[in-house]
Amino acid sequence: MALRMWASSTANALRLSSPSRPLLSPPFSLSRCFSAVLDGLKYASSHEWVKLEGPVATVGITDHAQGHLGEVVFVEVPEAGGSVAQGRSFGAVESVKATSDVNSPISGEVVEVNTKLTEAPGLINSSPYEDGWMIKVKPSKPSELDSLMGPKEYIKFCEEEDAAH
Repeated sequence: MALRMWASSTANALRLSSPSRPLLSPPFSLSRCFSAVLDGLKYASSHEWVKLEGPVATVGITDHAQGHLGEVVFVEVPEAGGSVAQGRSFGAVESVKATSDVNSPISGEVVEVNTKLTEAPGLINSSPYEDGWMIKVKPSKPSELDSLMGPKEYIKFCEEEDAAH
């Protein structure tokens, strides 16, 4: 009983519930609650994100993807100077659960690689959109961004995908 009261008062303090909407009642959404989806990014259906900043696009895997993978223990990335193609694998993420290919959401030249991931692959879990980015690309076809999802579309896509599994 004490734990339930603590959880309820904590939820109220964090505004997770209200008398009219108790904790864990609809429209509660696990994907919205536990996965961050950021404005200003574009998302691929294979769960990579891209952020275009001037002439360079930063690429990584989404919070949703890292949540499904679990604890990341190894990250494989290409070398700077190579090229990537939209929808094609450029690396891999190995977790305690599985190894997954990482696909590029945009085509172009790899201009920088996040070398911190070699020593600290868990940055993908703890900071998928900031410290856990994987590569930076000089896009060869910036119009490819138009084929990617915005935040609202990606949230809906994840909810539908999770409901199907």
